[in-house]
Amino acid sequence: MGVTEQQRAVRVVGPDYLLAGRYRLAYKLGGGGMGAVWLAQDTLMGRKVAVKQVTSTADLSDKAAREVRNRAMREGRIAARLSSPHAIAMHDVAIEDGEPWLVMEYMPSRSLAQALNATDSLPPYEVAQVGAQVADALTEAHEAGIVHRDIKPGNILIADRGRTLGIVKISDFGISRAKGDVEESDSSVITGTPAYFAPEVARGQDPTEASDVFSLGATLYTAIEGKPPFDIDQDSIALLHRVARGQIIAPTRSGDLTPALLHMLEPDPARRPTMAQARDEIIASAISSRGSIAQLRGVPLTSSAGTVPSWAHRSTPVAEARRPSREFGRTVTGLPAVRSAGLSEDKTPKPYAPPPFETPKKKNPLDVVLDRIDDVVGDKIDVSPAIVLAVLVGVVLLLLVALIVVI
Repeated sequence: MGVTEQQRAVRVVGPDYLLAGRYRLAYKLGGGGMGAVWLAQDTLMGRKVAVKQVTSTADLSDKAAREVRNRAMREGRIAARLSSPHAIAMHDVAIEDGEPWLVMEYMPSRSLAQALNATDSLPPYEVAQVGAQVADALTEAHEAGIVHRDIKPGNILIADRGRTLGIVKISDFGISRAKGDVEESDSSVITGTPAYFAPEVARGQDPTEASDVFSLGATLYTAIEGKPPFDIDQDSIALLHRVARGQIIAPTRSGDLTPALLHMLEPDPARRPTMAQARDEIIASAISSRGSIAQLRGVPLTSSAGTVPSWAHRSTPVAEARRPSREFGRTVTGLPAVRSAGLSEDKTPKPYAPPPFETPKKKNPLDVVLDRIDDVVGDKIDVSPAIVLAVLVGVVLLLLVALIVVI
C-alpha cells in the first residue's frame, strides 16, 4: 500500500527513521542554517554519517521552496568538488519525498566557537595551525572557483575524540557560490555573519576570494583576541557600518602572527594576499620559517608541548549556552548593505553592555563516565556508551554473584 499525501504530511522524522531506504537516523547533532543535522548509520556502507535535514518547504511559497531545494543541492554539488583533508566531505544527496538531505562525513568534533566558550582565547601558535589548515582547504576551493562566503568560528570544526583527535576541517558551504552558478541577486541586501564580513561585502559588493581571506583573518583574530576585529554589537546595522569603514581594533595578543593577520585584514581587497599566500605567511611567521603546508596537512594540531591542546578534547567542558558577552554571530539573510552615503554619517553606535555571564554547569559523574567510554569505543563499535556501561555493570554484578556463591 502506497503512502498517501496525508500520511506523508504527518509522518514524523525521528530516531530510527530510515532515510531513503539506507540511512538510519540516530539522534540530532545540532542545528544549521538550513535545518537540523542528524547522526545516522549508513546501512549500506556500515559507517556513521552526518545528515543535514533541509528545513521543510511544506508551508513555503513555490518560489521560496524552490530556493531552499536549490540551495541544498548547490551546497551538495559544491562540497563534493573538494577533496581536501581539511574540508568536511560530501558523500551523497538523498531525496526523500521530494526533499534533498545532505549526507556528509561524520567527524566527532567541537567548533572553534565552542572551544572559545571553554577558554578566553587561544595561543597564536595553535591558532596558526588552525588557520593554515583551513586556508589550505580554502585554497583548493578557490582554485575550483568556489567562494565560501561564511567563514567564522562556528564553521571550523576540530575533532575532539577518537582516531581523528585534533584534526581541523572547514564545514558548511550552505551559502557558497561557484563560478557558473546562476542566481537572482540583489546588491542592496547581503547574507552572512556581520562580525566576519569584509568591508567591501558590508558595502554591498559581491563576495570574492579576497573576502574569504578577510573572513578567515577575522576568525583567527577572534580566536586569539577573544572577540572579533570590529568588536561585538547587538545592533547588526551599527556593526555593519563599523565593518564598512574597515577600521579594526588593533590586535594585542597575536605575537609573531601579527604581520600575517594584518595582511589578511587589509581594508582594500586588492592589497590582501591570496588564500595560498595567506596560508604560507601564517606558517612562515608563526610556526616555522622553513615550514610548509606538507608538514601540517592531515596532521592534528598541537600545543607548544607537542600534544593536542586540552581545549580540543571532549572531556574539557564548554558552556552549554554561548557567553552573551562573546556572541560570535549567526548567519543572517537580507541585511541591508551600507551605501557610501551612509559612511559619511557621524553616528557612533551605542556601546554594547553584555548581560551577566552564566557559568557553565559541571557535568554529573555519570555523563563524565559515558564520555570516557565513548572516547575509547565510539569509533570502534556502533553501540551507545550507555549500553556499553550497562553491559559492564551487568558483568561486574554477575561476577560478584558468582563470587558470593563460591564463597
